[in-house]
Amino acid sequence: MLGKTANGLFWMYRYLERAENTARLIETGQRIALTRLSQSDEEWRSVLQSAGALPGFDTAYEALTKDNAIDWMLRNQDNPSSVKSCIAAARQNARLVRTAITGDVWEATNAAHMTAEKLLARKVTERDLPNTLRRLRENTALVRGVTLGTMLRNEIFDFSRIGTFLERADNTARILDVKYYVLLPASSAVGTSIDNVQWETILRSLSARGGFRMEYGAGGGPREIAQFLILDSRMPRSLSFCAKKICDNLGYLCQDYGTRPSAMDLADDLRQGPLAQSIDEIFEFGLHEFIQEAQQRLAALTQQIELDYRFYE
Repeated sequence: MLGKTANGLFWMYRYLERAENTARLIETGQRIALTRLSQSDEEWRSVLQSAGALPGFDTAYEALTKDNAIDWMLRNQDNPSSVKSCIAAARQNARLVRTAITGDVWEATNAAHMTAEKLLARKVTERDLPNTLRRLRENTALVRGVTLGTMLRNEIFDFSRIGTFLERADNTARILDVKYYVLLPASSAVGTSIDNVQWETILRSLSARGGFRMEYGAGGGPREIAQFLILDSRMPRSLSFCAKKICDNLGYLCQDYGTRPSAMDLADDLRQGPLAQSIDEIFEFGLHEFIQEAQQRLAALTQQIELDYRFYE
């Protein structure tokens, strides 16, 4: 199966994952704001930048406020990466590949869309925001669960998983980048209780707090958290875990088609290059610089997959 069907499946699951992770990024910004000493809304500029949503926001709004930033990322239909836009795009792609997915997957996707339309029909108040974000995440997670429970493990499933993990890796990198840009009010806060609370916020936003505590107890600090979110191949949202799953599913496609496309080489290079470093080497190189390189490699891998499997023919 090549071409438009592969393209539809790939992007359907990317959009679902993007919706969930944009919701997580909004939650990250909200939690961080509660720990900041300053009450300025300017920190939301960095959250928008990490989401790749800043240029469009600056065009659409005259002033940067927390409410405007949240509304742009959550429900503004002029923003193609807003949660509402992503869920709508996922449903549209699901319609295009309706015969390639199970009835349960279609129904879950359609239900996620209808729920998002209802929840995001008007601006979400600060009081309602946590519950709204939770419900949106639960609905996208339901589609993923139904996919795992009902889909045949064939090339259709492989493209859905590759799309999911490419998007998840990119968004984990973006959430880590929020730490680089906005978490610390001053360099003097490094290692203080403020710094620790803010790193804890990153774990919560990636649903990684429980797993981290199982592994490190109460003693883990920023170095251990970065190790967990970047290099621990057991953590479902770590960069290492996502890269492994991408390689696995690309490998299954190689077996199905009897070829080894260039995308497989790029995926292997990601695992054997940046993600083969130790956490000390990553910090020495620079966390922000490492994230930038990882994102560039993920973007190049996406483009190569589109070429190798002729998405637009």
